[in-house]
Amino acid sequence: MSTAFTKYHGLGNDFILIDNRDSREPKISPEAAVDWCDRNFGIGADGVIFALPGQPRHGEQPATDYTMRIYNSDGSEPEMCGNGIRCMARFIADLEGVDPAAGEKQYRIHTLAGVIIPTLKADGTIRVDMGEPVLQASAIPTTLAGADGRSVDQAIEVEGQTWQVTNVSMGNPHCITFVADAEAIDLAAIGPKFEHHPAFPQRTNTEFIQVVSRDYLKMKVWERGAGATLACGTGACAALVAAVLNGKSDRQATLELPGGNLTIEWNEADNHIYMTGPAQRVFSGHWEIGASANAATASATGPALANANTIDCTVACVNGCILGEDCPNKEEQAKATQFINDTPLDKMLEMAAAAVERKRNEREAAAKGGEREAPKWVIPEGGIDPSKL
Repeated sequence: MSTAFTKYHGLGNDFILIDNRDSREPKISPEAAVDWCDRNFGIGADGVIFALPGQPRHGEQPATDYTMRIYNSDGSEPEMCGNGIRCMARFIADLEGVDPAAGEKQYRIHTLAGVIIPTLKADGTIRVDMGEPVLQASAIPTTLAGADGRSVDQAIEVEGQTWQVTNVSMGNPHCITFVADAEAIDLAAIGPKFEHHPAFPQRTNTEFIQVVSRDYLKMKVWERGAGATLACGTGACAALVAAVLNGKSDRQATLELPGGNLTIEWNEADNHIYMTGPAQRVFSGHWEIGASANAATASATGPALANANTIDCTVACVNGCILGEDCPNKEEQAKATQFINDTPLDKMLEMAAAAVERKRNEREAAAKGGEREAPKWVIPEGGIDPSKL
């Protein structure tokens, strides 16, 4: 049995989206999500998001349109994800056939962090009402607390160094620290130490913030359950709150992340955080449930990535070039076209069979812990080297 998926990304924070509207339980297990997210043997993503049916009206709370569940790449389940909720909003709009040019479209989405309301705007961005930040240390949760019960500018020792941190929850816990140079932070070394520190009983996301100006902050993030990512929406929201609480930022600022920029506003009138940023579809495909690695098949169904050079043409372009005249590799594109035009079908089938056999051998070798066989190509007479396509 296979399960359909569509991959989206928000500033490079990428997710596998599954249409789960026919069931209130996720279609795959946390263990399967780990396999799907593997960047070498799976589809590759920071997490798997399920679009489930909405929740019925409860007391004074109106019904929601959809429910979002997420499994991180390590199989854990976070309460919410800022970039993920934008991707989900775009995903369900695509499922519904919403015309982006028709005007704004709003959804009420139930999450483990409460109801989140994204609005798809006509310019292609998505503005999300992220609700109110949680500042009480016990609710974040963290053991780092001041006299007022909040966790602002608290000292913590990590790897023999004392850091001043501010902790905020956006439905999920965040530890924010201000640094002189965000680029100098070795996330792989220090991130796990923060995430698993005893001061955070449910672990924590960690943001390292460089203040460029009162309306511009640079950020690097280590996400709980996902590691270093190119962007974190809830983290950007928490970072702005921390910057305001420490007198380092205005209430609206641009947050520069490795994957791009988000606009974050902490509205003084309603105390809500508003996040505005993009979400983009990458490709769709099917995954064989219970199958081994490389069992996913994909086809490009959406706009090309912003940086066309990052497209893996052996995956994204299986149904033809999705960039056309915008392809950055004109010479290789021409070679591929010539190869297709000049190579007999039986020769192509022979090559395909050899490729399938090679992949099978690689998987068997990997399963046995052995070395992978070197790639073997069947090259037609007068043809080109397919490895250069």
